[in-house]
Amino acid sequence: MATPIFSGVIPPVPTILTADEQLDRPGMARLIDHVIEGGVNGVFFLGSAGEFAHMGSALRHEVAEFCTAHVNGRVPVLIGAAHPGTRETQALIAHAGSCGADGVVVVNPYYNPLSEENLGRYYQTLADGSPLPILLYNFPALTGQNIPVSLIKTLAERCPNIVGLKDTVDTLSHLRETIQAVKPVRPDFAVFAGYDEYLFGTLILGGDGCIPASANFAPELTCGIYRAWQAQEFATIIALQQRLSHIPQLYSLDLPFYNVVKEAIRQVGVDIPVHSLQPAQPLSEEKREVVRNVLRLSGMLA
Repeated sequence: MATPIFSGVIPPVPTILTADEQLDRPGMARLIDHVIEGGVNGVFFLGSAGEFAHMGSALRHEVAEFCTAHVNGRVPVLIGAAHPGTRETQALIAHAGSCGADGVVVVNPYYNPLSEENLGRYYQTLADGSPLPILLYNFPALTGQNIPVSLIKTLAERCPNIVGLKDTVDTLSHLRETIQAVKPVRPDFAVFAGYDEYLFGTLILGGDGCIPASANFAPELTCGIYRAWQAQEFATIIALQQRLSHIPQLYSLDLPFYNVVKEAIRQVGVDIPVHSLQPAQPLSEEKREVVRNVLRLSGMLA
């Protein structure tokens, strides 16, 4: 039976920036090395946590080029190629291919909702011309529109190079519905949870992994759960899941959440600056203390 191209724990890696909003290459390199050493199964740049939505094309290109080169084939590289317009998305996919990425992740067009017919045509057009495998990215809380399970199934059947889905929907039942609809027709179609705490449930239901922000600062939790699942070590999974259950409260601590993730990375000992693109602002000391407390509860700090 065919197996997915991508699976396991693939963190959406933040973009490390200088105070004047340029790519901090030394800091970015240290973070990439940290997550790979943590045992991840791939890395995803220019996702929501990577601040793509606040970037111009020049910075997006620089991030994709530098990060892919620094990974240097150690793990698979996914690049976010999201834009409301079809031609711009196609250009981003082509650029990711020229960088040597292994795949792209494409959120559905945002701002203007699309009919299901137009949404399907959008992804079909991308798939027809893409040099890289495509993962769909369903994040209705930010795009304003859910990708229907029926359309995910249709795209899986019609487009061999649409190879998976990141499903950032805050309910395990949606992942179950998607897995049960798609896996019978495309066993190699990877279904990833977008929320950290749903990794174990996704695996139980027949999914393939998770794309969790926490793997940037607590890779031993999600990577540990995935390894323990492979070894069928359920006591280990339960202990790690209980520690992981404290993490999701971080993501609502500030909006956008970029600086929260970067602050958590810094607090566990990775030498990075915590600047983000405006309009995101630095965390207050009170919020930094909340981050410390959550990290302590999850066993990441003494």
